[in-house]
Amino acid sequence: MDWGTELWDQYDIIDKHTQSGLDLVEKYVKFVKERTEIEQNYAKQLRNLTKKYSPKRGSKEEQECRFSNHQTFLDILNEMNDYAGQRELIAENMMINICIELTKYLQELKQERKMHLSEVKKAQQSLEGTYKQLDNSKKRFEREWREAEKAAQYAEKTDQDLNATKADVEKAKQQAHMRTHIAEECKNDYAAQLQKYNKEQNQFYFTELTLIFNKLQDMDERRIKKLAQGYILFADTERHVMPIIGKCLEGINRAGTNINERNDSVVLIEQHKSGFERPGDLEFEDYSQGINRASSDSSLSTPKGPLELLGKNKNKTFRLFNKKSKLPSSSLSPFATPPTPSPANGPPSPKFGRDPLSYCLKEINKTVKPRIASFRTLKRTPVDSEGFIHLPPEQRRKRLQQKIDDISKELQKEMDQSEALGKMKDVYEKNPQMGDPASLTPQITQTAQNMERLRGELGKYESWLTEARGRGDSVRYSTHSLNNNGAPNHNSPVAHSDDTDSSQAIYTDFDDDFEEDELPAPIGQCIALYNFPGSSEGTISMQEGEVLAVVEEDKGDGWTRVRRNNGDEGYIPTSYATITLNK
Repeated sequence: MDWGTELWDQYDIIDKHTQSGLDLVEKYVKFVKERTEIEQNYAKQLRNLTKKYSPKRGSKEEQECRFSNHQTFLDILNEMNDYAGQRELIAENMMINICIELTKYLQELKQERKMHLSEVKKAQQSLEGTYKQLDNSKKRFEREWREAEKAAQYAEKTDQDLNATKADVEKAKQQAHMRTHIAEECKNDYAAQLQKYNKEQNQFYFTELTLIFNKLQDMDERRIKKLAQGYILFADTERHVMPIIGKCLEGINRAGTNINERNDSVVLIEQHKSGFERPGDLEFEDYSQGINRASSDSSLSTPKGPLELLGKNKNKTFRLFNKKSKLPSSSLSPFATPPTPSPANGPPSPKFGRDPLSYCLKEINKTVKPRIASFRTLKRTPVDSEGFIHLPPEQRRKRLQQKIDDISKELQKEMDQSEALGKMKDVYEKNPQMGDPASLTPQITQTAQNMERLRGELGKYESWLTEARGRGDSVRYSTHSLNNNGAPNHNSPVAHSDDTDSSQAIYTDFDDDFEEDELPAPIGQCIALYNFPGSSEGTISMQEGEVLAVVEEDKGDGWTRVRRNNGDEGYIPTSYATITLNK
């Protein structure tokens, strides 16, 4: 069934139907355009969201990315950024494959429809023109035939009239004959025009109109097929990126499962452990002899407590040491015995300096009232950073190793450059036309100076690292460093100057004449209970069940130093292995 046969007389219906089909295509294109705008806005908002929560460079959040839970959040942000890119890809593909294609095809359909409808109108106008000619010939034939009948009747009447002359009769007959001849010609012309019109009418309704309507039917069916493809592309465009979107979602899921809470704790330990041993017990020092110095009425008066003494001396600045009186080194040792009490009325002990009461109250204040604010003082205090001596032992070893690696890379770069300059100089010497060898002398000299400087720095940092590895494991906090509760500690064998605040952490000094001996003998062995990657500096990897030699036992920081048979040494978590020490 086709439109040319079945709908030959429904021109207006076909006209409206084809126009409504084109309107539907245009409406669908607008719908897809609005969908792409929604996708683009959604992608833009997702990108802004990820940018808002992404850490800035050098910020505290970026430094915390060493922890798996922080890194997982960054992975989620990256996956969401990729997800936003896929939404943008959906919008782009819809715009190109649907909107642009259908818009272009719609313009072609409009032109084709306009052409077919104009052909129908043109053929119809031609048929109407032929019909007008037929009607004119018909009317002329009718008029001339009536005139011929009148002329024939007049001739017959004249012939029967007795009074009419012969000339009048002949004239009337000639006139009737002429009119009859003209009527016959009009009849023949009318017949010809009728035949022509019928032929054109048959051609119009059975051929031209059928062909044009069938073309319109084919155009409309092609439009429907193209629109159906657009409908399918609407779903396929998103379906094609669904695997990538699924990978983004799988990445988020995988990032969540990769969180290792135990490893985060280990990373925090490795990042911030100082390597110090825990502070030892405080020694008892008897200050009562100095406080209860005899007076003339001491037996009658009531002893004053620390608060009363503090009230009496509240406007007086207490100093532990003065410039003219310092503690003897023996009294600072954590293993020193308490001082011998002096006579009641005798001179004060050297430990008290000039004012034993001030010293006593200050010691009571330090042991009873923790000075939490001293942490800020510790951070603000300028320190000598050369050799990272201001850092705790473990952190110092890591920073020294990192510095050595950086210097080694820079030295290797300078060595490569020196070698390249040497080769270039040889080429210039063999082929002077390529360049002047003397022009490379400044660069070669500068590179040699840089190499010498870097070798000196490398040797200096390696000596510091050797010292830190050999001596930094048994360091305790100093006398006036802070313990875990924020209170001062009093057990370091380091002497303090008068201007040193009691809240500052001062590290033990070592002798500088340290020489590296052969590898120390193992003190035991351990068997790994778990796998340990050993990704941090100073650590060593191990596999479950691996047997390692113990070089240095745990000093209380949760790490044990071990050695493999090939000589590799490093630290492992004590809880990750079963350790057996030699007796």
